[in-house]
Amino acid sequence: MSTFKPFYGYHPESKNAAEVICLPYDVINSEEARELAKGKPNSYLYVDKSEIELEPGVDLHDQRVYDAAAKNMTRLIKDKILIKDAKQCFYIYKQIMDGRVQYGLVGCASAEEYWNDIIKKHELTRKDKEDDRTKHVDVCNANTGMVFLTYRAKDEINKLVEKTVSSSAPVFDVTTEDKVTHTLYRIDDDATIAKISEEFKKIGVLYIADGHHRSASGARIAQIRKEKNPKHTGNEEYNFFMAAAFPHDQLYIMDYNRLVKDLNGHSEDEFLKLLKEKFDVKDMGDKTCKPSKMHTFGMYMGGRWYELGAKSSIFDPKDVIDCLDVTILQKNVLDPLLGIKDPRTDKRIDFVGGIRGMSELKKSVDSGKFKVAFAMFPTTIEQLMDIADAGKIMPPKSTWFEPKLRSGVLVHKLDQ
Repeated sequence: MSTFKPFYGYHPESKNAAEVICLPYDVINSEEARELAKGKPNSYLYVDKSEIELEPGVDLHDQRVYDAAAKNMTRLIKDKILIKDAKQCFYIYKQIMDGRVQYGLVGCASAEEYWNDIIKKHELTRKDKEDDRTKHVDVCNANTGMVFLTYRAKDEINKLVEKTVSSSAPVFDVTTEDKVTHTLYRIDDDATIAKISEEFKKIGVLYIADGHHRSASGARIAQIRKEKNPKHTGNEEYNFFMAAAFPHDQLYIMDYNRLVKDLNGHSEDEFLKLLKEKFDVKDMGDKTCKPSKMHTFGMYMGGRWYELGAKSSIFDPKDVIDCLDVTILQKNVLDPLLGIKDPRTDKRIDFVGGIRGMSELKKSVDSGKFKVAFAMFPTTIEQLMDIADAGKIMPPKSTWFEPKLRSGVLVHKLDQ
């Protein structure tokens, strides 16, 4: 049984939504955020990336950064840039990218169910990133961004969403600079709210698609505030964190590609010879090699593209982790041949989301900054759910979801 409850949402109105909503904190750096916020005094970046109003180079964990975020949140609410709804509602967050539509229901998930593994994880978190988000949420007294959840699609929920979208005017409808359309609908009808909560109770588990640090911080805040509250009941608003839940069959996972700075002492010929022990290698010349199926990889090195087909002897098709393409590459190439033991911390490897295209891989190698690039076939949403169901953890940088959920679409205060 999954808990999913309505909440008092704070959100921009149609007249200022385009200025307010922004890319999430973890996909842009401080310099990019400063540039994006220019001429937009009400951009939510002043909450999500609040260091932009301090001196360049400030330590992101400086107390002033957290205080600035809280101050700016208070200002946006006081100035009625973010408006609080009069009752607890669910919301529909509709996104359109390249003609493809996905509908997320925005509500609050249970911190207790996070700890009890009813909300399934597939990635490890880093303590420093968890600590940062936990402090940010605590100081702001709000879930400042949504956790991106998915669930196995249900017709009953789809019909409720379709009914609302077809019969309601949106709160706002904005197309951002990346040509993605973001539309927010409010569900304030009591019968529909009750029905949605009931349908989610029939769902066995929810899965974190993206936002493991946001969900961990939301769950940790619940523990912290429980310990400080002698009258804790479990029904307080801090026991729940804001999430957008999308049906699994609407989601789009892109490739998450790899760039490596050197060949670990091997010449190109030696490296190719070693690869041929584990892969069927085909020289594609200048023809870009974007993988079209699982267990195949594109490789760019020395001005040439190669197709690598994993030999069946190097992975177990029945093991949900071992048969992942990211695992195959890590176990058979990155670790043994290139000496990259931990891709999360090794400075010799970088990762490029598929949104930047195959040309980014070629450009990065041709520039001399990197020696070799690997193009991946995308992990599927079914693989993600199977791994989470098995209680296992994906290798780092296995999934890249598009479009990203914008920040500033909704805010969930922890005391209302």
